[in-house]
Amino acid sequence: MGDRLTVTPAILYFSYAVQSSIQVGINGDAVWVKVEGKGNFLNSGNLKEFTREMVNRGYREFVVDLENCVMMDSTFMGTMAGVALRLKELGHGHLHVVHCGERSRNLLMGLGLDQIFDIHANGSAAPQCELLQREKADGAAEEKKQVNADMLDAHEALCEAVPQNFSRFKDVLDYLKQDLHHETPSN
Repeated sequence: MGDRLTVTPAILYFSYAVQSSIQVGINGDAVWVKVEGKGNFLNSGNLKEFTREMVNRGYREFVVDLENCVMMDSTFMGTMAGVALRLKELGHGHLHVVHCGERSRNLLMGLGLDQIFDIHANGSAAPQCELLQREKADGAAEEKKQVNADMLDAHEALCEAVPQNFSRFKDVLDYLKQDLHHETPSN
């Protein structure tokens, strides 16, 4: 089994009615991300923050285990794309998706993400993982603004990864940009 990861206090777990969670662990040089339940806009910020910290610590191999993932939305897939693009930008490293069922494979391939990371129907068992946690933002308005910013980043990553995705997400991008612009207080 792999080493247990100590998650910094800056990261906090959100529990939703559908019992979605992200668990993380380290096995040698690989960072494992195990998705339980839904991978969506509600937990994409957790994934983004965690992977950014792991890249900053020097990790370059990421494994996303979808064995117990019942669905993914475009924000979650875009967050995974952002990780893969960041590793490509650094010149080394890779994101691997394992235990990917047919439905998830179709979603990922439909967005062309098989071009930027490997997708496998099977894979090794995840190491011992701990819940990924994230501190809540101060106030509902600040939390909504952060979720919208994370959603915008994720959809921009989908378009950067595969330019043909721009036509799919143009309206989403426009809406999120407009929403973030209206939420920003004037100085």
